[in-house]
Amino acid sequence: MSDAPYNGFGDKALPFLKALGFHQDRAWFHENRDLFEQHLNEPRGRLIDDLAARLAAEEIPLTCSRKTSTFRINRDVRFTKEKHPYNTHVSAVITRSGTKKDQGLLYFHVSPDECFLSAGFYNMESDELRAFREAIVARKDQFDAAIKPLTDLGYEFDNQNSLKRTPRGFEHITDPALLQLLRLRHLTLSHRFAEDRLCGTALLNDLLELARAALPFLNFGWRVIDPVRAARDEKLQ
Repeated sequence: MSDAPYNGFGDKALPFLKALGFHQDRAWFHENRDLFEQHLNEPRGRLIDDLAARLAAEEIPLTCSRKTSTFRINRDVRFTKEKHPYNTHVSAVITRSGTKKDQGLLYFHVSPDECFLSAGFYNMESDELRAFREAIVARKDQFDAAIKPLTDLGYEFDNQNSLKRTPRGFEHITDPALLQLLRLRHLTLSHRFAEDRLCGTALLNDLLELARAALPFLNFGWRVIDPVRAARDEKLQ
């Protein structure tokens, strides 16, 4: 582990991940593990370390750590048809606790196919998702104001795997835009970024910009799905 500040991913980061897609082989990976560590894993760790420090300095109630926030390169193949042993991307989450199970997150994803940033609430429990939908309907103006800093930056809701029908209990809603929101399975907004953002400190700055812009939306959601914790945390800010 290096104490050097983050200064971008290595120039072989994306070529390594692309090659890994062709060489889904443990022997090949171990032969080239030094490339993974030097160009991907260690830069990701430095990015997380520096981001956590900057978030704390700005008193943004999000954090991350190398141990709890990153996803492994090894895939869990127990429940998948494709038994490829390795992911072909690197990623991490930033949450209130710094763990992957905490709701209300930032996320970065680096792969040869697409690089993107996301913010929001992913894979909520059914009661949390219903409460969120009810809050959107009841306080649509507040919700729109909360997401505006994100949409102004070009972030859009992720519509993949949206419900084809309106959720039960919301059949009275007729506004098409509102119906589209209510059919979302995950309330996350994402934005792709160009490969050149992996150079220098651009991605670190982008994540800080995302954290500032996402905070109103995250606060809205935290008050909905976990009001007791949200109230306590806001008192401490």
